[in-house]
Amino acid sequence: MRTEREPTEKEAKGNDTRRVIVEVAERLFRQLGFQKTTVADIARELRMSPANVYRFFGAKSEINEAVCMELLGKIEAEAGKIAASRGTALQRMRNLVASVEKAFYKQYMLDRKLHELIEAAVTENWTSIREHNHRMTLMLEQIIASGMAAGEFHSGDAALAARLVNTACIRFCHPRLMAEYEQEPEPALDHMLEFCRAALVREPI
Repeated sequence: MRTEREPTEKEAKGNDTRRVIVEVAERLFRQLGFQKTTVADIARELRMSPANVYRFFGAKSEINEAVCMELLGKIEAEAGKIAASRGTALQRMRNLVASVEKAFYKQYMLDRKLHELIEAAVTENWTSIREHNHRMTLMLEQIIASGMAAGEFHSGDAALAARLVNTACIRFCHPRLMAEYEQEPEPALDHMLEFCRAALVREPI
């Protein structure tokens, strides 16, 4: 059986440095905005040269991606707990979508500059957002498949159903659409999830 190689001391130190760079970048992005924050700003906070920062990240865009992945990772961690929790599939589906909505809404209200980073990631289709969307859809698929197996939902293609639910609820999980629809409270999340529930429990035509 093949075992994973332990990282060398040099590799571990390099990973620690990358993590610190991302933490400092996130703090500066929150204060200045990601577009106004330069590698020189990050290096100055870390008391290192910009050249040293570039040893760990080949370009500023890579730092942007890393911060974005860190922010989205926190949302995914909470969603993963919900997907694996007890309760009906409908309850877990609702809780998962609601947790994403709450996280993005909190970010939109309290951390507008970080929200701008996520908006840019969505608009420009960054790798981090594509991977995030894929993982979130897989969690929805896991929930729906369990509902089908338990007889809560009618049998069918769980992967397709997950994509359909994701599309139906996109305004509650899409940073830019949340801002655009801020003054239009309906349909509310519960209305849309009831619509999805009706589609999942009815017998297909």
